[in-house]
Amino acid sequence: MRTSRLLALGAVPALAVVALAGCGDDKADGQSGSGSGGNGKIAVTATDTECKVEKTETASGPVTFTVSNKGAKVTEFYVYATGDRIVGEVENVAPGLTRDLIVELAAGTYETACKPGMIGNGIRGAFKATGETKPLTDDAKLAQATKDYQTYVKNNTGALIDKTTEFVNAVKSGDTEKAKALFPIARTYWERIEPVAESFGDLDPAIDAREADLEPGQEWTGFHKIEKDLWVTKDISKSGPTADKLLADVKTIVEKAQSVQLSPLELANGAKELLDEVATGKITGEEDIFSHTDLWDFQANLEGSRAAIAALRPVIEEKDPALAKSLDEKFTAAQAELDKYRSGDGWKLHNELSEAQLKSLADAINALAEPISKVAPLVAAK
Repeated sequence: MRTSRLLALGAVPALAVVALAGCGDDKADGQSGSGSGGNGKIAVTATDTECKVEKTETASGPVTFTVSNKGAKVTEFYVYATGDRIVGEVENVAPGLTRDLIVELAAGTYETACKPGMIGNGIRGAFKATGETKPLTDDAKLAQATKDYQTYVKNNTGALIDKTTEFVNAVKSGDTEKAKALFPIARTYWERIEPVAESFGDLDPAIDAREADLEPGQEWTGFHKIEKDLWVTKDISKSGPTADKLLADVKTIVEKAQSVQLSPLELANGAKELLDEVATGKITGEEDIFSHTDLWDFQANLEGSRAAIAALRPVIEEKDPALAKSLDEKFTAAQAELDKYRSGDGWKLHNELSEAQLKSLADAINALAEPISKVAPLVAAK
């Protein structure tokens, strides 16, 4: 549920108990918007004051929402299950653009929401899915894909707790240099599984909110608050309570992530969202604005996206071998471009790269995002 802001940088641009934040196809970029599992597309017209959903009831199963922004503000669109559990979201829908969100809905009641300006609780409306349909995981290959990815999530959440604990202990002991060294490493495991973590409401901003994203009256906690203490104020003597809360929140997210039942569409949507995180935050340097360790996050997002696509690969290869080949080529090219900026066991700082170098990275990730945008419709297709 990251509030991403699009910054200019030269030419840089429930079946599912909880669904990953999925950025759908962007018609303005000429990407495909096909595939809706037989439900057709539900048009959503978003303005700065309204969120008009074409219909408020549909058959259960894969559902495609086609979100058009007719307002003047950048917007987001969400589908919520009971308890504000995020079933799916599409972010950064700029004025004049149309984007698709494909989610898998079990029979039940939901809420839709547009968020003009990408803030607040959104303009909400009731939505219902009815009838029974076979879940996508009735397909043996899709069921195995979700199982494989859940193993990946489990492995990374364990490492996330371990490294966050080390980071917190360094902060609380006043070891500034050790804490600085551990900051991007702990965040690596967070960034790999961020689409899963983002689904749990307020826990994500508590852990990962940036100072510029805070709403009026919102308390700032989490990784980036401590980042500022380490690199800007250069005083972590009072950071102990923030560190303790960070670790407690991470443990809560990990506990929730262990029990969540993933949908194949969560994998496809999450793979795309991780690349969008790079394109809207890491490339511009706004993510780790104080430490400039954005390239660690960039690598983690790329790894997380690749893991999701790898889990789905047997299905992709069966349905569209050419797409599978394109994904392999684009992942390899994106990794090769990023590898140019390795430094020791880590990466160069963001502010050490030129605008031309950052543009080359953006071009590589955007080239990869195009074939990845085709995976969700492929998975949803009967």
